Amino acid sequence: MGGIVASLLIWILEGAASILCMNDMQPALAAHGLSMEMNAGMLLISVIASLITGLALIFSYAAVRPRFGPGPRTAVSVALALWLSDYLLSLLAYQMIGLFHGRMLTMWGAVGLIEMILPALAGGWIYREA
Repeated sequence: MGGIVASLLIWILEGAASILCMNDMQPALAAHGLSMEMNAGMLLISVIASLITGLALIFSYAAVRPRFGPGPRTAVSVALALWLSDYLLSLLAYQMIGLFHGRMLTMWGAVGLIEMILPALAGGWIYREA
């Protein structure tokens, strides 16, 4: 259940962040002939990606809990580790190919960190050993 809650929270936060960043994203994508139009397939992909991320986040929390102990410190540590291996690498790739400018990527990195920490805390709070 913790993974589902984390997934839902990730999906909501990502959607809100996308709306806030839309004015910067649209011209950057248009400069490369890309668009932000959402269709049913894109929406499904966003739901699946959020579900995988949330489940991986809480699975990782459950896996390291015996070693690091339950609680928010462990949840935040797991969120940081996944942020480094997921968000940061993606942002660096965007920078390397010149798709988005550095200010936008820095903001996305900060938002992404929040998108990982809050769901980790919520999912970790709900998660209980069997």
